[in-house]
Amino acid sequence: MMKAVVQRAVNASVTVEEESVGAIDSGLVVLLGVTHEDTEEDARYLAKKIPYLRIFEDEEGKMNHSLVDLGGHMLSISQFTLYGDCRKGRRPNFMQAAKPDVAEDLYKTFNHMVEDEGVKVETGEFGAMMNVQLTNAGPVTLIIDSKER
Repeated sequence: MMKAVVQRAVNASVTVEEESVGAIDSGLVVLLGVTHEDTEEDARYLAKKIPYLRIFEDEEGKMNHSLVDLGGHMLSISQFTLYGDCRKGRRPNFMQAAKPDVAEDLYKTFNHMVEDEGVKVETGEFGAMMNVQLTNAGPVTLIIDSKER
């Protein structure tokens, strides 16, 4: 099950070695985790779901607009630590995270599929130590996984 933590943001940016590699104004920050059994179908499900979540307010303050409705952008960050198992001991076990080559392919596939929905996607750098900064609006934070449909 591919996991996504989705945060509504007023602004967000990601840096690698003090250099900005991606930034958005109003939109969504998505932390994406990939596990061993994930496929292109999991990426497709999330790419069709996330941009259309009605989590932005309308004129009456109700969550009726999606990222696509507003023409917002997405900052997509690969996040293998979403598969950290903390049940035993104090050091997380990351055995459920997909191997880097598999994860990177599915991460890129997800990003391309979101772009196919008409959303501008900014990204971090896969496998790099990144610093992500965001102003979470609301705050609104959702967790979605591709197996719980």
